[in-house]
Amino acid sequence: MSKSSKFSYFPSLLGKMNLRTKTILIITLVAIMLLAIVINSLLINVDTITTNFSSRNLAPSFEHLFGTDWMGRDMFTRTMKGLGLSILIGAFASIISTIVAVILGLSSSLGKYIDAFVNWLIDLFSSIPHILLIILISISLGGGAIGVIIGVGITHWTSLTRVLRAEIKQINTSEYVHLSKNFGKSKWWIAKKHLLPLIATQIVLGTILVFPHAIMHEASVTFLGFGLSPHEPAIGVILSESMKYLATGAWWLAFFPGISLLIIVLLFDLIGDNLQKLLDPASAHE
Repeated sequence: MSKSSKFSYFPSLLGKMNLRTKTILIITLVAIMLLAIVINSLLINVDTITTNFSSRNLAPSFEHLFGTDWMGRDMFTRTMKGLGLSILIGAFASIISTIVAVILGLSSSLGKYIDAFVNWLIDLFSSIPHILLIILISISLGGGAIGVIIGVGITHWTSLTRVLRAEIKQINTSEYVHLSKNFGKSKWWIAKKHLLPLIATQIVLGTILVFPHAIMHEASVTFLGFGLSPHEPAIGVILSESMKYLATGAWWLAFFPGISLLIIVLLFDLIGDNLQKLLDPASAHE
């Protein structure tokens, strides 16, 4: 096989794939990339990010891809550690948000008064700015990773709950739900056997799509000084500290961590969009 035919092989192979295969391939590659970042961050020991004042504020080079900071620490290592920390916080926060959304969504099917209460709760939390509520919850819990996770998790369930509530209302009008009620099945039995399996797709998609919001809000709160502790190698901490040195021309201190965080958010959006195509084929042609 000639060199030119080798390069033309892969585009022709992609051209032969159907939409489902391409979607699964994209999801797999992006998931592997994100998993590699998390594993790499877990393997990085914070103690190995040592200071070296003889190498401080060095511009990006082959030795230091993202340059060094004002204490001579390698910015690439700090950024990878911070990205892994942000992804883990986003994962836990998304799980908390999903659990709250599922509980409230299923509870809304138990009666009109409970449904009205859930609707009022959604409007109440939606009317409060997320950043402000996360800051208040984080401060009340003493800050740190636990405070940020709970704060982000408690404030990001409203959108998914609204979607689940609307979906459940539609399912409750179906014939098989009415038959189950006529056979004397309880509302919790109907919720477990009929509602929960049919809203599983929305639950999975909602969990994935909460990730970008959770990661950005965690970084924002930490940047403002109300999130993770300053000694944590979080992206918000890195960006906050870099503000003092941008005027001196050390642009790499904010550029590389910021663009890396943006790429992570876009990757999660990419997974969410392609997962929606996979789980809901009708949306693939929209």
